[in-house]
Amino acid sequence: MQKKRLYKVFALLAATVLGISLLSACAEKGAESTQKQEDSETIQVYLWTANLYEKYAPYVQAQLPDVNIEFIVGNNDLDFYKFLQQNGGLPDIITCCRFSLHDAAPLKDSLMDLAATNEAGAIYNTYLNNFKNEDGSVNWLPVCADSHGLVVNRDLFEQYGIPLPNDYAGFVAACKAFEEAGIRGYTADYEYDYTCMETLQGLSASELTTIDGRKWRTAYSDPANDARVGLDDTVWPGNFERMEQFIQDTGLTAADLELNYDDVTEMFGNGQLAMYFGSSAGVKMFQDQGIDATFLPLFGQNGEKWLMTTPYFQVALNRDLEQNDARRAKAMQVLNVMLSQDAQEQILAEGQDLLSYSQNVDYRLSDTMEDVRSVVEENHMYIRIASNDFFAISQDVVSKMITGKYDAAQAYSAFNAGLLSGETPDTGDTVLSSENAYSNVFHENGGNASFSVMANTLRGLYGTDVLVAAASSFTGSVLQADYTQTTARAMIMPNGLLSYQRTMTGAELKDALRAFVEGCEGGFTPFNRGSLPVVSGIAVQVKENGGSYELTGVTRDGKALRDDDTVTVTCLATEKQMAPLQQDEPHAFERGEDTVKDLWSKALSDGGVVLAAPESYITLEQAAWK
Repeated sequence: MQKKRLYKVFALLAATVLGISLLSACAEKGAESTQKQEDSETIQVYLWTANLYEKYAPYVQAQLPDVNIEFIVGNNDLDFYKFLQQNGGLPDIITCCRFSLHDAAPLKDSLMDLAATNEAGAIYNTYLNNFKNEDGSVNWLPVCADSHGLVVNRDLFEQYGIPLPNDYAGFVAACKAFEEAGIRGYTADYEYDYTCMETLQGLSASELTTIDGRKWRTAYSDPANDARVGLDDTVWPGNFERMEQFIQDTGLTAADLELNYDDVTEMFGNGQLAMYFGSSAGVKMFQDQGIDATFLPLFGQNGEKWLMTTPYFQVALNRDLEQNDARRAKAMQVLNVMLSQDAQEQILAEGQDLLSYSQNVDYRLSDTMEDVRSVVEENHMYIRIASNDFFAISQDVVSKMITGKYDAAQAYSAFNAGLLSGETPDTGDTVLSSENAYSNVFHENGGNASFSVMANTLRGLYGTDVLVAAASSFTGSVLQADYTQTTARAMIMPNGLLSYQRTMTGAELKDALRAFVEGCEGGFTPFNRGSLPVVSGIAVQVKENGGSYELTGVTRDGKALRDDDTVTVTCLATEKQMAPLQQDEPHAFERGEDTVKDLWSKALSDGGVVLAAPESYITLEQAAWK
């Protein structure tokens, strides 16, 4: 009888263990299934700057409440996306500002052809031609333009009785008249590569948009062209001659190469400078200071007028979306909203004018742009060639023209040689290796595994009990790859991410977490689940209520965080995001001397970085989008 009872007990225990194992296996399969569903229902959009995270991303999400969009701040660098492509991490939708078809060529086969879409059809052909590949396909579409031309102090012109220029001859005459009055007529921040590059191209926009100019541009940008393409001998020699004449007419010297943006705007604001090459945003800035400023186009020496424009960004879609009709349809919905008029208006700085490349968007020209209305209506908005080659070579060659080391012929020769010499690939030593790839999709039970790896690793580097990071802190996937200093540095958000540290009680930590989770006046308010903060050293429970979020619990080491606990806390955020938490001066955080990116880079150089494992750091309840 005793043996039978023991046998029954053992049988019951075995059945119980088997049942628990089966339940555990089912739970794991269930969790895996849920995560796969979340992956398939999420559309990832990489933003080139954290500025788009403030108004633009929340607006796009609000228009598509049934689409789960995850916005990640990436990098304004096509090499960043090439690295993601090579290692299986290319997102659904890419945005980039520092862009050229030439640099985007390696991505072509990984991107959707948008040529036949309504979104591409709405772009004026004048501008769409700049994005067409040789085979007629279109992978990238531009949003509204950031326009550059002449910011002019009209008060100075009136004071000295000098007529506002209406053509190149009038511009040169004004420069000479101001010189005679002891005032600088024109300069710009030629310390920067983009000013050198845009001046060179802007002075010859007419020629670069001719049939010969477009033919050369297409050849230079053609993804199918394996050979290096230099300058042509039809259009470009004259471009350098115009640049040489411009330097003489404006009196540019080596001293102008030392001027940065602040130097130039200070001269302008003090009445020491009548005109500078800059953005239309400068007009509103100076008008607010009581200066009667206006905006004028660049005057071609052939009599035409042009604005130099930079798309605030170009956007492209991952070709993998075509493998799933539902995902492709969602991505096209997102793209349609991203290019809409209301969305484009969220991009603009206060007081800026909406200049779009799309026929579906109405021009919104304020009084500050009245002097360039005819230029806009004629579609004379030149889109710059902005390859990495052009940035670097323009600065070198134009600088040497300004100092007199190159004449037009020498400049042409040097520029051409630079283009033909080829790019220098990133062949730096490996500073970080990841043996695993981690998902960068936010999951309601666990959070973003890739972001968790970064948060846990940085918590170790900062030597802190708890780390709280804004969701925009990290730039996406931790890939199974070897990272050089360049590619590893790009893992940190590029727009001024800072660290803030202090020792606090559990009650104070909960208050700080509420500011990150629930939002606060003057700071950042999460607008979807992907924008919730990342934490390390603790776990948080969050309740979702139709687009708003409530912190409902905090645990540390598996136990509820007590109000009288004492912990060291490091927050990663931009200065603007952190501002509300810094208002209580006696309890303010101490800001780190280095940016997070610089600290990360130093640790990589010292060989002190080993990636930590991810953890389940968040539980989200009552998901509204399901």
